[in-house]
Amino acid sequence: MDIWEKLYLEAKALYAPQEVSDFVYARHVVAAVEAADGQIFTGFCMEGTCGVFHLCAERAALFNMYQQSGQTKVKRIIAFRDKPPYGEGSGMPCGACREFLLELNAENRHLEFMVDYESRKTITLGELMPLWWGEERARQRENKGKK
Repeated sequence: MDIWEKLYLEAKALYAPQEVSDFVYARHVVAAVEAADGQIFTGFCMEGTCGVFHLCAERAALFNMYQQSGQTKVKRIIAFRDKPPYGEGSGMPCGACREFLLELNAENRHLEFMVDYESRKTITLGELMPLWWGEERARQRENKGKK
């Protein structure tokens, strides 16, 4: 079993779309992240009709990663609905998730997102966000840490 299958199966276990209430829908998008140390963390999406309350599966998994391990650096992410990513933009993170990943740790630009599960095609966050506004600030922080 390769790492992508492991990530897929961990996330798939959470997939169970449900109406939590008349206003909240959950578990219709799931994600698994592999942290820098190899641990896997999962999360699922929750959406509220007011628009303010919306938590993507990727960010939920990242919150779990940080809460449980204190880590901010990610190697790989898979996210999907009822089937694994199949290309055509399926499995791609929203803008808020892309931004949060870079703000969490600028090194996350090297992480891989699963684009097509069957062919194992991936794309890096840096390819998705080539001109991130925070790059200069992140580089300054990295340079301070090297002194």
